[in-house]
Amino acid sequence: MAIEVTVPTLGESVTEATLGEWLKQPGEAVAADEPIASLETDKVAVEVPSPVDGVLSEHKVAVGDTVELGALLAVIEEGASASAPAATPAAAPAAAPAKEAAKDAPAASGDQPTMSPAVRRAVLEHGVDPTTIKGTGKDGRLTKEDVLAAAKAKDAGTTAPAADAAPAAAPTPATGERRVERVKMTRLRQTIAKRLKSAQEDAALLTTFNDCDMTAVIEARSAYKDMFAKKHGIKLGFMSFFAKAACLALKDVPAVNAQMEGDEILYHDFVDISVAVSAPNGLVVPVVRSVDQMSFAEVELAIAGYGKKAKEGTLTMDDMKGGTFTISNGGVFGSLMSTPIINPPQSAVLGLHRIEDRPVAINGEVVVRPMMYLALSYDHRIIDGREAVTALKIMKEAIEDPMRMLIDL
Repeated sequence: MAIEVTVPTLGESVTEATLGEWLKQPGEAVAADEPIASLETDKVAVEVPSPVDGVLSEHKVAVGDTVELGALLAVIEEGASASAPAATPAAAPAAAPAKEAAKDAPAASGDQPTMSPAVRRAVLEHGVDPTTIKGTGKDGRLTKEDVLAAAKAKDAGTTAPAADAAPAAAPTPATGERRVERVKMTRLRQTIAKRLKSAQEDAALLTTFNDCDMTAVIEARSAYKDMFAKKHGIKLGFMSFFAKAACLALKDVPAVNAQMEGDEILYHDFVDISVAVSAPNGLVVPVVRSVDQMSFAEVELAIAGYGKKAKEGTLTMDDMKGGTFTISNGGVFGSLMSTPIINPPQSAVLGLHRIEDRPVAINGEVVVRPMMYLALSYDHRIIDGREAVTALKIMKEAIEDPMRMLIDL
């Protein structure tokens, strides 16, 4: 019996998506609830499960096509099995040469792992053999990070197989050859572009900076990291310190935790922090809710959970909803200083940067300390310069003296 697979409900206010990749090909067996396709919405990737056990018989749309809610994606023959076609007259003659054909086919199709467009581009750009890379994504799928790690290892000379296979995966262009690859933007990237441009056009953006001595936090982590990990099962990171420091600032300066809605300003008595994390298809900002009510361990566990889901591509629409303030850590990529853009309708975002030893004057003496530049971008329409500077100063002081976070100063 032929069963039609349609575009499922994608989330509140989301009515269309882009087909990111097919996870199953015609003729392959599928189990009920097994993902057969991945759809890219404005915010997250959504996997489409098979409604029944059977064989995928036909794709109705191509990768890159835009599909609306309820649109037909594929047809599945319920109850069929992948071995059934081998018994048909058309497939029977293939039994004899099957072994011979197997010599040539795997390199082109059978052994190739399923790759998203972003992963496929990374494979071509870095000249690595995807069949030699172990995927860390959901169901063992390759992620862009897997490919980049393999490329880095290849450059360091630690993975000979990938290096040997590079010419086959991406032939080296002739000397002097110049190529241009045209790749359609993913729906997520299109949405990011629109939202960031909208933020620049609609908000009165301004950024204030400060520098922060990380000595106290580094010493606290060093002293308690083992006990913390043993008790809570998670590493004590910097993000929980900054999240709790932000809570102090946002409680004292409510405008930084507010939003504009028409001609009104919404002030929140809670702190829901959007934490920017890197995903295979771009930057996403899942929301850690009620951070002001959470412990350091709960913050770290929540962030780690979102990081894992982002890498696997399993973030949901609910994970991304809301948020009253954002923290973005460009320091993990080596950034020294930046001017982050707010995440509408939020009014402020804290940018973290790399820690580096710098000479600073303390009590009349020049000493070397681990310093970090902090940047707070804000919407000047509802946040005055005094409020923004005060909020960032509170965060700086809380990091330089973590005891403030324990006694609420």
